[in-house]
Amino acid sequence: MSKIYVLHENSEWTEHLFKRLEELELPYEDWNLVRGKVDLTSVPPEGIFYNRMSASSHTRGNRFAPELTSAVLSWLEHHGRVVINGSRALQLEVSKVLQYLELEKYGIKTPKTIAAVGREEILEAAEAFGTKKFITKHNRAGKGLGVQLFTSVDALQNYIDSDSFEEPVDGITLLQEYIESPESFITRSEFIGGKYFYAVRVDTSEGFELCPADACAIDDLFCPVGEESAKPAKFQIREGFEHPIFEKYERLLAANDIKIAGIEFIQDKEGHIYTYDINTNTNYNSEAEADRGIYGMLEIAKYLGGELKKLEVTV
Repeated sequence: MSKIYVLHENSEWTEHLFKRLEELELPYEDWNLVRGKVDLTSVPPEGIFYNRMSASSHTRGNRFAPELTSAVLSWLEHHGRVVINGSRALQLEVSKVLQYLELEKYGIKTPKTIAAVGREEILEAAEAFGTKKFITKHNRAGKGLGVQLFTSVDALQNYIDSDSFEEPVDGITLLQEYIESPESFITRSEFIGGKYFYAVRVDTSEGFELCPADACAIDDLFCPVGEESAKPAKFQIREGFEHPIFEKYERLLAANDIKIAGIEFIQDKEGHIYTYDINTNTNYNSEAEADRGIYGMLEIAKYLGGELKKLEVTV
């Protein structure tokens, strides 16, 4: 019998999905790829394969989980299996450089960004921002890795020379212009089946490390620091919110064969939108969803069930 296979490296992020699959009585199998092997002469089982590998796996001691996942995805795709968020999604998940280039390709504005390897090169890159504020972040990131706000090259020099400097796992540090949100929030738009599902307003007044998941932070949100404002919750679903940029996001996702994703953007005081992150391993905030009665993992489970049904009809 065909199943839904879930590829991942962090059980805390699959718990809610598995519960929904069980609720819908859908057959599934847990493929935790923290370690393992791939017999390239073997044939994969029939089924739907959903990739939830995370760029931040190395922060949990799972340094080579993305590389193992890449091998597994290549094996599955070689045999023509149905893969949700396949090799191209993984490539974008672990490289913000690729994300920004792909966003610009589809006419989606991103913040000015310079990639640098080497401490001297990082300082040289910072000179390009002149007197403007800028941030650093890791190319292969998650959990706010390497995200620091600077107002001068001298401040960056002090950081680089200190013990608190974080070396990126792939060696690439990104320097990015600082986009200031007048109301201190960003918007995270969620897509399921390649189509816009809903958008979340995320309060960024407390700094850079915010996350929609209940378990822990998975994203390095490009967040400004401002005065804390009184709001009911950090994460609020923007009911009925629509924007023309979602059509561009859908075209980008379709071109890269990405079915499930969260894409984040920030709006400056002039109203210009800057997109800075594509999350192909997306999670949802349970409090925000319960408040609106909308559930992302349930919709994903329904979507995967529909894809499994299509497969069974064709086999």
